[in-house]
Amino acid sequence: MLIVGLGNPGNDYEKTRHNIGFMVIDELIARHNASKLSSSSFEGELYKFKNHLLLKPLTFMNLSGNSVVKVKNFYKIEDIVVIHDDLDLPFGALRFKKGGGHGGHNGLKSIDAMIGKEYIRVRMGIGKPQHKGEVVSYVLSPFSVENVKCLDDFIKSAADAVDFLTEHSLDETRSQYSKKGIEC
Repeated sequence: MLIVGLGNPGNDYEKTRHNIGFMVIDELIARHNASKLSSSSFEGELYKFKNHLLLKPLTFMNLSGNSVVKVKNFYKIEDIVVIHDDLDLPFGALRFKKGGGHGGHNGLKSIDAMIGKEYIRVRMGIGKPQHKGEVVSYVLSPFSVENVKCLDDFIKSAADAVDFLTEHSLDETRSQYSKKGIEC
């Protein structure tokens, strides 16, 4: 299974809402003491634990599909999980689905264009800004002080769900780990 966390590379984006996928991958790397695989041709950081690969595309969000398709094709992987931020869900909500639209998420749009839509999505709620015109600045800004209090628990919960998903079905994972949000 290829498990992809979406985000943007660099210190400027490290703690932003858009990088929550990277944060979950970092938790999984630490949890499983995953070993780094070296190859600049993948355009991302690639790690392995058991029979699973963990990927942080370093192409910036809008080109995430370039990295995903390279790893998918090289390792001939069919089972792909993408962990990403979701504006349409309140902070702390955790949802799971296979396929569907990108909902305006440029990382998903890029992946859809490169490999199609039939992959599992781990949707992590980050809430939404008050005005639609603020979406870009909202996703590229750090979590609120209030959200930061619960962020570690949210990331660990998503990592638990992904671990569970590596051994169980999507339906079982959905029923066990779906959340409507977190009260901080």
